Amino acid sequence: MLRWFGVLIGAFCLLTGQPTQAQERFITVASTTSTQDSGLFDHLLPLFTQKTGIQVRVVAQGTGQALDTARRGDADVVFVHAKAQEQKFVEDGFGLKRFAVMYNDFVLIGPASDPAKINGVKDIATALQTIAEKGAPFVSRGDRSGTHAAELALWKAVGIDPAKSQGNTQNWYREIGQGMGAALNTAMAMEAYVLSDRATWLSFKNKGTLQISVEGDARLFNQYGVMLVNPAKHPHVKAKDGQAFVDWLVSAEGQAAIGQYKIDGKQLFFANADQQGA
Repeated sequence: MLRWFGVLIGAFCLLTGQPTQAQERFITVASTTSTQDSGLFDHLLPLFTQKTGIQVRVVAQGTGQALDTARRGDADVVFVHAKAQEQKFVEDGFGLKRFAVMYNDFVLIGPASDPAKINGVKDIATALQTIAEKGAPFVSRGDRSGTHAAELALWKAVGIDPAKSQGNTQNWYREIGQGMGAALNTAMAMEAYVLSDRATWLSFKNKGTLQISVEGDARLFNQYGVMLVNPAKHPHVKAKDGQAFVDWLVSAEGQAAIGQYKIDGKQLFFANADQQGA
């Protein structure tokens, strides 16, 4: 009877999907669309899981949304790219410590027709001023992402508030409130300019007539950081396993894995955990 009872319990577990063993060991990481859409996580996470046995579930959002997710305690780790916002997250007690992980850069993408005539310009401020002066179409993510924050900072640096233009007859500046892939698709459809992180641009399949218009300006630098969510704020945070992920990312092994990820022979991210002040 006991033997048959065990068989019945096993069958019940199979039918209901309930595990007969201990539950899967996992953490939740709130991160950006660029780390997800570029394919970086598809490369990194199996390596981390193989080493530690810890699965990683990613919630891919804009940086602002990812930080909000972490503030609510709906993630164990946050991995984003907006340093000022990351530092405030820690200062406000929601994260224990910020660690620099890697960097790449932003690029200004535009149509081959180049309506603003800025292709090859090396100064991003000059390019944006010209776009605004000519009323050339520009697509903004408008989603509080790290890329959106960087874009707004660049407009502010040249003394332009593009949002005010949305009420005029030209209506050259369009905020879409969506991710990078959607912004690139919209820019292609509109023959518009758009700021993108380089990793998403390189992995984007639907480029059409879009191309890089401006690159290489030091102001287009794009730094990523990672933080464990503070378990004092949210006691359910998986602090040990979450910190294991943070530690692996900034370790020699994790940093090497980041540098090894390439698309068509091009490296998408550059590890710099050892760079002071990054």
